[in-house]
Amino acid sequence: MNQIKGLISALSSEEKQLLILELMQEHIQKSTKDTIQTNRRYILDNKQGCCPFCASNKYVKFGYKKDSQRYRCKECHRTFTEYTGTWISHLHKKEKACNYLEEIRSEASLDKTKEKLGISKQTAFNWRHKVLSSLQNIDKAVFNGITESDETFFLQSEKGKKKQEGKPRKRGGKASKRGISNEQIAVIVTTDRGKELDMTVATLGRISKKDIQKAIGSRVNDQTVLCSDAHRSYSAFAKEKQIEHHKINAGKKQYVKQGVYHVQHVNSIDSRLKSWIHQKFINVSSKYLQNYLNWYRFKETNKDDASFMEELIKKSLRDTKARETYFNIVKDYQKILKKSTL
Repeated sequence: MNQIKGLISALSSEEKQLLILELMQEHIQKSTKDTIQTNRRYILDNKQGCCPFCASNKYVKFGYKKDSQRYRCKECHRTFTEYTGTWISHLHKKEKACNYLEEIRSEASLDKTKEKLGISKQTAFNWRHKVLSSLQNIDKAVFNGITESDETFFLQSEKGKKKQEGKPRKRGGKASKRGISNEQIAVIVTTDRGKELDMTVATLGRISKKDIQKAIGSRVNDQTVLCSDAHRSYSAFAKEKQIEHHKINAGKKQYVKQGVYHVQHVNSIDSRLKSWIHQKFINVSSKYLQNYLNWYRFKETNKDDASFMEELIKKSLRDTKARETYFNIVKDYQKILKKSTL
């Protein structure tokens, strides 16, 4: 220790500052890495998790696999580790996963992430969507009280696809048809006056009652008061669910009813969402749009949380279907395209 102190004292002021920063960064990285493994292991060891294969909570410790705790399910008799099914499962260079989450938090570009972590751009892209897939099914509670819902539209995009049919459209271009058409991806955005928020890629073109049901049907109850535009699909949905519904007809210059019922909050979210996607990413491929919605929803619902990174680690690792969701991205998008042609 004295020898080390002697060597440090011989450094210049700038070199000492750099050394301090490097030591602090190393400490943060180790701390975050320990947090990832400790958090996941704590959940399983305290029976707060479940078997990723059959969802049973009857499992026991079953030794170790390399550096990971192994478990055995008493119901399906399959074994799994603390990472099975999560976004970090089968991830090479796991030691860089913590630093990657910091890049997600700071919304760094793929190029900057590639340079900083020493990984390829394709790896940076794949990791991004593995993490974002894990955010799709978290924090989905019931909408309470006045709940605003609205659809917003994004031009269908095949950004990143090497071979496209026909002439590629310039970024920021316009649809060839006027109004709402099958050239546009419909996203249903719903929020209550608390903190609950949902963003779901629904279909191409106009939405239907079934689209609304799939997006938020399981998240409304008799305490939900729905506010929407005058689209008949919302009226049909509210009638089927037997919930109070207030239609806001902007076409007739009606913006607020009884001083409290409106859709101004959800319209504001729509506007901020579009600006974020168009400016931060210069548009995104339609097949990955749901993942970017997951990212934005997590940002919005945790923006006032001082422990943002801890929440990102804890919540993203709870989803043991994240790996499956990631590998079904293209399949799920194809279902949307197929449904729109029926």
